[in-house]
Amino acid sequence: MKRYLGMSAVLLGLLFLLPLITVTTHVVRREAEAGTKRELKPEEPEIELLPQGETDGSYTIRVLLGDEVKTMTMGEYLQGVVRAEMPASFEQQALCAQAVAARTYTMYKMATGGNHGDTADVCGDHTCCQAYLDKETAASNWGDSAKTYEAKVENAVALTDGQTILYGGQPILAVFHSSSAGSTKRAGEVWTDDLPYLQSVESPEGESVPNYYSRAEFTPAEFKKLFLAAYPEADLSGAVSGWMKDWTISEDSNVESVTVGGVSVRGTKLRTIFSLRSATFEAEVEDGKIVFFVTGYGHGVGMSQYGAQQMAKDGADWKEIITHYYTGVTVAVHTPERLS
Repeated sequence: MKRYLGMSAVLLGLLFLLPLITVTTHVVRREAEAGTKRELKPEEPEIELLPQGETDGSYTIRVLLGDEVKTMTMGEYLQGVVRAEMPASFEQQALCAQAVAARTYTMYKMATGGNHGDTADVCGDHTCCQAYLDKETAASNWGDSAKTYEAKVENAVALTDGQTILYGGQPILAVFHSSSAGSTKRAGEVWTDDLPYLQSVESPEGESVPNYYSRAEFTPAEFKKLFLAAYPEADLSGAVSGWMKDWTISEDSNVESVTVGGVSVRGTKLRTIFSLRSATFEAEVEDGKIVFFVTGYGHGVGMSQYGAQQMAKDGADWKEIITHYYTGVTVAVHTPERLS
């Protein structure tokens, strides 16, 4: 009798457990089919942080940040520039190329006197020198990836310690931009003078670049207000479709010049007037509005950052990237003329 009672208790227990087992099985199946939220987020790879290089750490520069001039090592300054100027999610070799370009640009500014006289060597304003972002602000922006990204940035500077782009033994004007429209621009297309090391070269980035293609549209009244503020002598009467004509396009698709209201204007000037992302654009009249169709982002001269990223993805190292974008240069350890 006791044996039967024991078996009954076991069967009764199983009857209570069976619904729980069934429910749990269904929950696991549903989560698996839906892409369960129980999956752990992959951890950022552990990156060994290299010490600051001996060359970049051996001298200081004066950096104007806001209203304050701060003295720091070249290495510390370059870390701040790389944080600000290139996404830290980029390939390590692309970040290394950015560090070399930033170092060279700084050397050029110091050798030519820069824009700040005896006050500072460089500043943190990207419209004057190069952008700068301190470690704490960058970490806040990066969130959970801060440790990995900071290591990549600092290593980009350390791995290229002192390496500078030279032409005729002197640091070059190592300008860079976000993305090209298939090829970079000659310096003379964008600015007044041409430079032998800033020539047009092919650039491999394409439609995977964020906002690679963009558009900007203006009503006739908006267009007229902006353009006449820069060129009051222009005649913007008559049909809107006839306001722009006589387009001159370079071999690399840059707008060299266009006649607007009887005034010949450089494509780079139009880019500035209408805040276009680049000077590689076309224009049409759509539904009574003037629409610009723009490719790429930036002035287009020197190293393309997204092009450097694609080259790095394809296996190029930082020196291959540098010597591709800057024509006829050499790369060597160099120290600035003004030492602290």
